[in-house]
Order: sequence, then C-alpha cells, then structure tokens
Amino acid sequence: MLMVEKKQDKVYDLAKDHFLGDFPTTLPIEKAYLHIGMYMGWVIDHHGYSEYFEDEASTEIYRFRRREIGCIILSEIWNGALSHELFSTETNLFTFYYYAGGIFKRDYIDVLVKSHKTIYHVEDDWNNFNAISQRMSERFHEWKRLVRS
Repeated sequence: MLMVEKKQDKVYDLAKDHFLGDFPTTLPIEKAYLHIGMYMGWVIDHHGYSEYFEDEASTEIYRFRRREIGCIILSEIWNGALSHELFSTETNLFTFYYYAGGIFKRDYIDVLVKSHKTIYHVEDDWNNFNAISQRMSERFHEWKRLVRS
C-alpha cells in the first residue's frame, strides 16, 4: 500500500488556524503570528534552522539577529507557518517533542501571558522574546539530556 504524507503532518502551527478560530475581535490578526514568530526567532538565534531556510531567508535571518524585525514580521514572512522544512533534523525532533507536545504553549502561558486575557494579548517586544527564549533554551537542554540517556 502506498503511504501518502499529508501536508498537514508537516506543519506544527499555522497562524491562520488561530485568527480564523476564537481569536479576539478587538485585536489585529497580526497578533496570531506572535507566538509562532517567537519560536522561529529562538530557532534563528540558536542556529537550528535548515539549509533551505537559510537559503530562502538569509536576509530575514540577518535582520532578525540585528533586531531590525520583530517576531510578528518574522512569522508573517512565512505566512505564519511553522513547518518542518524550516528546521534542522535536531530542531525538528525537539520541535515535535516541545512544540507539538504542548510544552511550548504551557511555557508561553506561564512565562508571558500572566495577567493578559489570552496568548494573543502578549506584546511583540524584546523583553518578552528574551523571557520565552530563556525558557526555551532551558527546555532544549533538558530535552538534550533526555535523548542522551
């Protein structure tokens, strides 16, 4: 029997699924891109991207590292898609565990949402990015210890 890989299996998250869902009508839809962009930003800062992503987004990688573009813009450039072809093999394994496993969402809420109404009310600023990046790095190191044992 021929196994056909569904396109959805390759995508960890899609902003469109958020703003077409129960997204707050008082916010601009760009806010649905933020959590995805924060994840992508962490991947860029930790060189966890694929050669494909490096080839296709070298300017955006450079501009993000210089903090010339924020997380929302970074995510919008890729249509709000967090997909496997953007990541190295190791980052895909981690993303499957951490992001697809729901740990990232819990961390995002724990670290950033706090007194906000929803995950979409978080601001796209470098203090928030740094806070979630620190937690993500901790989780990555925990995961590395798990896979080594």
